[in-house]
Amino acid sequence: MKNMGNRKLYGHLAALFTVGIWGMTFISTKILLNDFTPFQILFIRFLLGYLLLWLVSPKWLKITEKKEEVYFALAGLLGIVLYYFLENLALTLTHASNVGIIVSVAPFFTVLLAKLFTSGKQVNRWFYIGFLVSLSGIILISLNSLTALEIHPLGDLLSVLAAVVWAAYSLVTKKISSFGHNILLATRRTFFYGLLFMLPVLFVTGTPTIRFEELTMTSILNLLFLGAVASAICFVTWNYSVSKLGAVQASVYIYAVPAITVVTSALFLGEAFTPIIALGTLLTTIGLFVSERSSTAESDNEESLS
Repeated sequence: MKNMGNRKLYGHLAALFTVGIWGMTFISTKILLNDFTPFQILFIRFLLGYLLLWLVSPKWLKITEKKEEVYFALAGLLGIVLYYFLENLALTLTHASNVGIIVSVAPFFTVLLAKLFTSGKQVNRWFYIGFLVSLSGIILISLNSLTALEIHPLGDLLSVLAAVVWAAYSLVTKKISSFGHNILLATRRTFFYGLLFMLPVLFVTGTPTIRFEELTMTSILNLLFLGAVASAICFVTWNYSVSKLGAVQASVYIYAVPAITVVTSALFLGEAFTPIIALGTLLTTIGLFVSERSSTAESDNEESLS
């Protein structure tokens, strides 16, 4: 019982660390957009992450069944390619605030997909109460700079699809954890498929050649942060948290990403941190802890995907 409690604690700490880093990636990405296209940033960060994971553990992942390979490919397609592609495309068609609100409700879609495709225990009312509290905080944070909410159907729809894709990725990750593979090697295999699926997009879109000799130290450090920390390390810690907490419980930490982003943006980019943002951050945090009360209702042994 004590060991189970420790595993849960480590899972929560891993999820908290992961969203803490992911909440800061906005700053690095914003800086890098001066020298790279969004898709270049995406490809480079995961290529660096893949290479780093090879350096840390230069071992081959032994697949025992062919169906396992299908899940790794699906995880790479969903979590590495489709999620980021849909999110970036949405940002070109609607307000960043709209995207921030919609994508941050991924935990809710995780619950819906879990009900459809898994036989694990369902969350209780505390999850939904926490969801509503966090959503109100996210809305305050995201709409702080707008005088009115504007609806952009296509961009907002793409944001919804991005949230659904991340929810599906979380469930696939939970399934992969049941195979018993080393988490680091499993994450690297997911990166491999993500990079593989990105290659056709790079060729089709005609992404311009990267001139590495013109890179500044600032760009290099931010690329290393995104590749080594936000990708290699954080995808490992995220997959670990999902394996220990379950897809639904780990996903509630996504609520904290907008709050972390605005706080770090205020610290490092000098962006305004208003009383409304402070209230939104507080509500988001409260909602996260309220949702955590549903932890006793989710099975530690979530069944496999149907």
